[in-house]
Amino acid sequence: MNWTGNWNRVLFRRREPDGLLERVRTYLWPRRSFSRSIQYFSKRILRLKATPHSVAAGVAAGVFASFFPLGFHFIVAAVICWVIAGNLVAAALGAVFFGNPLTFPLLWGASWETGKLILHERLPRHGPPEHMGEMMHTLSFAKLWHPILEPMLLGAVPLGLIFGLIFYGITRWGMTVFREQRKRRMAERAEKAKRAGGREVPAE
Repeated sequence: MNWTGNWNRVLFRRREPDGLLERVRTYLWPRRSFSRSIQYFSKRILRLKATPHSVAAGVAAGVFASFFPLGFHFIVAAVICWVIAGNLVAAALGAVFFGNPLTFPLLWGASWETGKLILHERLPRHGPPEHMGEMMHTLSFAKLWHPILEPMLLGAVPLGLIFGLIFYGITRWGMTVFREQRKRRMAERAEKAKRAGGREVPAE
């Protein structure tokens, strides 16, 4: 039996291609450093071919949806985009950038605390249960609703509105500035090309 050949095939076997979900994740969130990711998302958003309102509304929808704990953020963002005429690609980028495994604990914890303030008379006084992530997978919906899901859903609404409006303003301002600068650069290049062409044409 050729053990060496089998072992080499195991070591140098070609990596299986990524599945659909992994390709979508890589398309939206490439494997790179955090600072480069910010630059990447900024450029992706600013270069979208849509109105400033549509792009800003899409980003705001993605940010708003990131505060909800149920996991279907893209569906929530898509519904909001349909209501406020937002761009779906901008919503996906906003949801992936603002709501990701690094920020979900902060977002959902803030949603839970805010909902607890709203339901201060209807919730038990103890804090959130330990190992909340594990409970989300093991307990039934009925057991999770009152102590966890209800306050998180209620708290997500005001936080999502506040941060959504903030990101709407930032994105719309950035889109306006970016397009004005690009238009000015294009005009300058056209003027330079015109002058260069004028020098090449002999005077009559």
